[in-house]
Amino acid sequence: MTSSPLGPRSTVIGGLTVTVDPGSSIPPYEQLRVQVIDAVAVRAMVAGAKLPTVRGLADALGIAPNTVARSYRELERDAVIETRGRAGTYIAASGDATQRQAQDAAAVFAARIRQLRVDPADALDLARAALAVD
Repeated sequence: MTSSPLGPRSTVIGGLTVTVDPGSSIPPYEQLRVQVIDAVAVRAMVAGAKLPTVRGLADALGIAPNTVARSYRELERDAVIETRGRAGTYIAASGDATQRQAQDAAAVFAARIRQLRVDPADALDLARAALAVD
């Protein structure tokens, strides 16, 4: 683990270095959530990999346990991780949940575009414009 009193703090989870920067405009729970999702997407963390306890990860990163708990809750809601009671928390075996959810959203979008009888090329332009908005 590397750290400085006010700067980013890092720890290693199953070979992956996770860093939380308390000075960032992105909340710490979101920093943690995104890093786990990205690690699963590139297979740096694989199904079945065990995650640290909430308290253990919070201590390692110097953040509040509730921050880690929120990140874990959101990851579990999105089926990226699963909690197995007293056995702990693991990367879910359901595959890349982010990709699956994006495909589901695209299918809903496509169905609605067909209902509205919008030209597919125009629909793609609308989607590109929506994705470009910050």
